[in-house]
Amino acid sequence: MKKLIALFVLLMSQQLFAQTPASLQVKLDAQASEIEQKVIQWRREIHANPELSNREFKTAELIATHLRSLGLEVQTGVAHTGVVGLLRTGKPGPVVALRADMDALPVVERTQLPFASRIKAMYNGVETGVMHACGHDSHVAILMGVAEILTKNRKDLKGTVKFIFQPAEEGAPVGEERGAALMVKEGVLANPKVDVIFGMHISSGTPVGMITYKSGGSAAANDDFYVKVKGRQTHGAAPWGGVDPIVISSQMILAIQTIVSRQSNLTNEAAVITVGRFNAGIRENIIPEEASFSGTIRTLDSMMQKDIHARLQRTVTNIAASAGAEATLEIIKQEPVTYNDPALTLKMVQSLQRASRGQAVTVHAGTGAEDFAYFQQKVPGLYFSVGARAKDEKLIGAHHTPDFYIEEEGFLTGIRAMIDVTVDYLFMK
Repeated sequence: MKKLIALFVLLMSQQLFAQTPASLQVKLDAQASEIEQKVIQWRREIHANPELSNREFKTAELIATHLRSLGLEVQTGVAHTGVVGLLRTGKPGPVVALRADMDALPVVERTQLPFASRIKAMYNGVETGVMHACGHDSHVAILMGVAEILTKNRKDLKGTVKFIFQPAEEGAPVGEERGAALMVKEGVLANPKVDVIFGMHISSGTPVGMITYKSGGSAAANDDFYVKVKGRQTHGAAPWGGVDPIVISSQMILAIQTIVSRQSNLTNEAAVITVGRFNAGIRENIIPEEASFSGTIRTLDSMMQKDIHARLQRTVTNIAASAGAEATLEIIKQEPVTYNDPALTLKMVQSLQRASRGQAVTVHAGTGAEDFAYFQQKVPGLYFSVGARAKDEKLIGAHHTPDFYIEEEGFLTGIRAMIDVTVDYLFMK
């Protein structure tokens, strides 16, 4: 069976390369190397001037100015601050969309980079530092470079390429709509209708030059949950005089941990429930009237997602009732499962291998979430990761932390990959 699969992939790749002009591939690869330093400079400028979700005004202006300079059709103000550029070759062919997310995080940067962020902003009513602590600055810079190269080679291409620069992947401010879901709602995949979409994420945990991908479910669905427990206030010296929502909430939190570890079939898919916030009380010797806590649910299977929601409701309701308290549970679905279309993924394996110089490998699904999934619900999509792990172990910093660090040397692989999947698909049809 493995030999048959390998033969099938080989036959597909031979068909692909037969249809893609070799001279064009050589030229595009050389131009990717030539634009590398420009991409690095763009990334540093964006990194030093990060902006929070739905507030990416300067970033959007930088992108729009660049796309207009290339002579592309440019639309701004999409989903608040998003930018869309359209490259029409004038020849029949598919419409390929490429996406980069733009927003930064409310994180105080701790790196010693000369272009480290010193920007501050208000987040949820609190002043905080702002940092590109997940690499979205590199995504934007890479896609700007890809747009320049593909536009330069317009006459050698066919079909249409749509460059989507998306705001608010990390979540919108309270009361605002966000990111990919809002872009889809506003019609970003139409006029012209997109056939496929590609996206990439830089990875601080993957070696430079390597590309990782997974067919099917590759990143988890993300649901937020909020629990309020109402007891009866009393003096801390006489707990029997009230109903303690702190103890009850603590019992719930411990019981919730068994939903995954003891009640879910983890041979099917992975799942995670994490409580990340707990609020109760204002004084040491007063048992308060209410307590609340909230967290995240990550699932890779829709049936498991539904089952975990039901078990969470049962756990919260029954523990509260057993102690004479009242409890409410609210679950808000955020991102769906990031699902890489299997047929599209298979077609593009050789593109990823070429871009990474043979270092494209399949990996297990992750429990992180990615709103690129909203695009994939409408059109076939492929989302992959590009390695940029620090060579000095002392500099390795995880995503969403003050020490997040990526090697800029890894950007070239990202440029090549986004170019190769685009051009190969255009000539595949």
